[in-house]
This record gives sequence, C-alpha cells and structure tokens, in this order.
Amino acid sequence: MSDALLVIDPQNDFCEGGRLAVAGGAGIMPLINRLSARFDRVIVTQDWHTPDQISFASNHPGAAPFTEIEVAYGRQMLWPDHCLQGTPGADFHPDAAPTVEKAMAVIRKGYNPAVDSYSGFFENDHRTPTGLGGLLRELGVKRVFLCGLAFDYCVRFTAEDAIREGFEAVVITDASRAIAPQTEAAAQDSFRALGVAEIAAASLLS
Repeated sequence: MSDALLVIDPQNDFCEGGRLAVAGGAGIMPLINRLSARFDRVIVTQDWHTPDQISFASNHPGAAPFTEIEVAYGRQMLWPDHCLQGTPGADFHPDAAPTVEKAMAVIRKGYNPAVDSYSGFFENDHRTPTGLGGLLRELGVKRVFLCGLAFDYCVRFTAEDAIREGFEAVVITDASRAIAPQTEAAAQDSFRALGVAEIAAASLLS
C-alpha cells in the first residue's frame, strides 16, 4: 500500500508518427498495462503545452530543434512543437487506455509557457511544484515505480525529484524508452549516483 506506479507521458506525440516520437514508444504500452494492473495506486503524467511554450524551437527564430539556449532558469533544450493542449498529439496513446482508465490522477505539466517541465514533481525551474509530491504523501506512498516516455528526460527527472522529495524510486527499464543513447547513459549514471534503482518488468510480473 506504500507503493505507486508513475506512468510518464504515454502520449501520441511521443510514439511512432508523433511530433517527438521515441523509437519503440508505442510498443511498451501493453507492458505498462500489465504493470498497472499490479498496482493499487497508478498516477499518469501528461505534457500539456501552449503554442508559445519557451522550449519550442519554433518560438526562437533561427534556432533548430535539439539545440540548447539559455533561459531564466538555466539551459533549456529546444524541441519540435509537441503535446499542444487539446490536440490529438497530446492525447494518451490508445493502447495505454487500461492504464489511463485505472489512474487515480493525471498530473499535467508544461502548461506554463515560460517554463518547460520534464519532471512530474517540478517544472524546470526546480521550484514550481505540480502537486504530485503532496498527493503521494497524502496517500502514504513511500516508494514509486516509474515507466514511460522518455527514459532519458521525463522519466529521469521525475525519478531524480522523487529521491530529492524523500521517496524511494525504481525505474522499470524495459517499460521505458529513451530518445538517444548518450542521454540514456547519462540518466543511468545519475541514477547510480542518486540511488535510483533499475529493474526489469519481469521482477514485478512473475
């Protein structure tokens, strides 16, 4: 009863055919559904951007996606426009429907145009909370398991913030997918340094 499953951004734009597709993104949805069936407490996060989001390369003339700029809160990666509020790209992938239907809460993030948000706990200024931490504490959760998209960004930063907020954090590696090998390796290095555990889904499903 002190565990929760955090399913990170299982959205159309992060799956094949989406604006910021992660290779193999759609393929993990059936496994995520099997995992969510094993948890009493399931919470889903959802990117929920406005067209003027600061992290969109289209809002910075001459800037290209996947380059970085300096903003008020530090370095910010620029992305293709994605997960725009009310668009099909922001919708949850249909194959994740059983998990979304079971979820007790959906935490929307990245809706402030002046600040991007990777973590399910805080916006990228590392100060503005989403409310997830308070919800988990009210529920008596002490350990969170994480899966979803993408391993090297939103899963990573949510897991790191979970540790900083006093929770145990366990990332289910085969129920997540990364954008790039280099940032995937950086996430794994960070997990080892902070004490984030990595496991395979089979250890929870057997």
